[in-house]
Amino acid sequence: MLICYDNNIGENVRITALQGTDILLAPHQTGGCSSRSPHAMKPVDRALWDNRHLNPQAIEEEFCSPKGRAWLMRWLPTRAHDNGLFLVFSNGVGVDDDEIRTGNAMIIDPDGRILSETWKAGDDMVIADLDASLLDLCTGRRWIQARRPELYGLLTVPTGIEQDARTARFGKK
Repeated sequence: MLICYDNNIGENVRITALQGTDILLAPHQTGGCSSRSPHAMKPVDRALWDNRHLNPQAIEEEFCSPKGRAWLMRWLPTRAHDNGLFLVFSNGVGVDDDEIRTGNAMIIDPDGRILSETWKAGDDMVIADLDASLLDLCTGRRWIQARRPELYGLLTVPTGIEQDARTARFGKK
C-alpha cells in the first residue's frame, strides 16, 4: 500500500514491485487541487459540485477533465504497467476543505489497462476480477528482470535542494 502522493513518485512504486507486490492499493485524496505546475490539476468550480444533482453531466465532465481523470491518465496506468502489478486506486469525491475531490476510482491491470472505473459525483464502487496469469508475462515484470542497478547510483544522491516532500509538492511548509 502506498498512500496518496507516495504513488506519484515512480521509485516508490518500483520498490514495492521489487519487494514482490502483485496488487498495489493506492488510496488517494486528490483531483481538483491547486497545483504549482501550469499543466497539472486545477480546482473544480464549487458551483458545479453544489449543482451536481441538477446537472450531473457538467460535474462528471469536469471530473474527467485535466482536473481529474485526464491528469491521472498521464501517470497512473504507467505505474501499473512499468512495475508489472495490479493497481487499485481509490479516491475521495466531493468537498475537502476548499477543494472538490474528483473521485475517479479505478482498477488497472499489469499492462496498464483499466479494468473498472468510475467518475460519478457521489459514492460509487469499482470491482474487477484480477487475472493473476497476466503477471508473469507482462512487460513490467520483464523490464524489472532486465534492469541495471549499477546505473542507479544517482538515484541515491541528494538533489541539492534541501526541502521535505510537502514543501516540494506544495511549495510551502
